[in-house]
Amino acid sequence: VPSCCSPESRSGTSINHSQAVLQHLQELLRQGNASNVVLWVQAVGTGEVRVFHTHCLLLGLHSELFRELLSNQSEAVLQEPRDCAAVFDKFVRYLYCGELTVLLTQAIPLHRLATKYDVASLQRGVAHYMRAHLAGGAGPAVGWYHYAVGTGDEALRESCLQFLACNLSAVAASAEWGAVSPELLWQLLQRSNLVLQDELELFRALEAWLGLARPPPAVTERSLLCISYTERLLIAYQFHAASPLAFLPRNYLAPAWGAPWVINNPARNDRSTSFQTQPGPSGHDAGRRVTWNVLFSPRLLPVSLRPVYADTAGTVLPAARPEDGRPRLVVTPASSGGDAAGVSFQKTVLVGARQQGRVLVRHAYSFHQSSEEAGDFLAHADLQRRNSEYLVENALHLHLIVKPVYHTLIRTPK
Repeated sequence: VPSCCSPESRSGTSINHSQAVLQHLQELLRQGNASNVVLWVQAVGTGEVRVFHTHCLLLGLHSELFRELLSNQSEAVLQEPRDCAAVFDKFVRYLYCGELTVLLTQAIPLHRLATKYDVASLQRGVAHYMRAHLAGGAGPAVGWYHYAVGTGDEALRESCLQFLACNLSAVAASAEWGAVSPELLWQLLQRSNLVLQDELELFRALEAWLGLARPPPAVTERSLLCISYTERLLIAYQFHAASPLAFLPRNYLAPAWGAPWVINNPARNDRSTSFQTQPGPSGHDAGRRVTWNVLFSPRLLPVSLRPVYADTAGTVLPAARPEDGRPRLVVTPASSGGDAAGVSFQKTVLVGARQQGRVLVRHAYSFHQSSEEAGDFLAHADLQRRNSEYLVENALHLHLIVKPVYHTLIRTPK
C-alpha cells in the first residue's frame, strides 16, 4: 500500500504543543515583554497600587469592556475594592492562561471582577466552584447567599439555601449565625426540609439569633410564628390529643423519625437494614410504629427490580442501562399496617461528608410513598475510591428519615 494512502496519512497525526504555548504566555505576562498597556490597580481607601504590564490583544479577547477601555490609551487606572485588588493578579493570569487556583476567601472577589469586566467564562467557573464548595463551612454559605441575592444569581442563592437547610445545626452553632440577615432567616424558617434534631432545637437557634441580631419587634413576632405549635395553642392541643391536622414536619433527626446508617466498605456488596418511625408527630400516634426495610446496592439493580429472564437457550438479554452501574437505595414498608387514610409518607436520605473535621450533609434525596427508590441517588459518586468525597474513613454515612404528609379528607364548601 503506498504511503500516501496509508490510514495514518488519511487521518493525520496530532501535534500538541498547547502546554508550551501556555508557558510562553505565562512568561509573557511575568516579564511584560512587548507590553502595550499598563494597568494601575488601586485598592479603594488605601494608597496601595499594583502595576501590571499587559497586552491589549489578550485582554480584549476575553472582555469587550477591556477592548473598549484600552482602544485609545496605553494605560488605565482601575479602582477596586481591597479584596478584589488583592486577587487582581489571579484575574489577569486567567486572561492569559485560562486557569487559576481559587480559595474559599477569594471566590467572591474573583466573581466580582469577572462580572465587572464581563469575563463570562470566569464568571461561570467561579459560580460553579462556589456551588460545589458550599460544604467548606457555614461561613461561606451565609456570605455567599447574601452575595448571590445582591448579584441576582438565583442558582447560587438556591444552592446556598439548600446547604444551610441541610446543615442548620452546624450553621446555628457557628460564628456566622449572627450574620444571617432577617431575609435569609425567613427563607430558612419557611422550609419544611430543614434538618435538625427536633423543633425545640430550632426554637433555641432562633432565640440565639434574636439575641445576636436584635431585630425589630415585627421581625421577632413573624419569626416565632414559624416555629411549629407556637401560633395557636388550641390547635397544638388538638393536634397532640386527637387526630392529625394538616401539617408537614421538618427533617427531624430524632429517633422517632428515622435512623442513621453507616455502611462500611459500601462498594463491596448489597446491604440491608430496617428501622421504625412514628406514624405522626402528635401524641395520638405515640404508641404506634411503622417498620421500614432498606436495601442498598452499590452497583447493581436491587433484587426486587432486576428483570426476570426466560431460561431458554439462545435468549438475548437486554443491554445493561448506563444507570444500572450507579448505587441504588430502596425504602419500603414492612407491611401495610401503618397506612392511614389521608396520610402518605415522604422519605428523605441524607448523605454525610467530612468537612473541616466534622460530618456535614452533602446531599439530601427526597421521594414520596409512590416511589420506593431514591432517584439519582449518588449518581456521580465513585465509591470505589477510598478518598471519595462521599466516604468518611471508607464508610458511607446515611441518615434515613420518614415523615408523614397529611392530606385534608373533608373539603370545605366555598
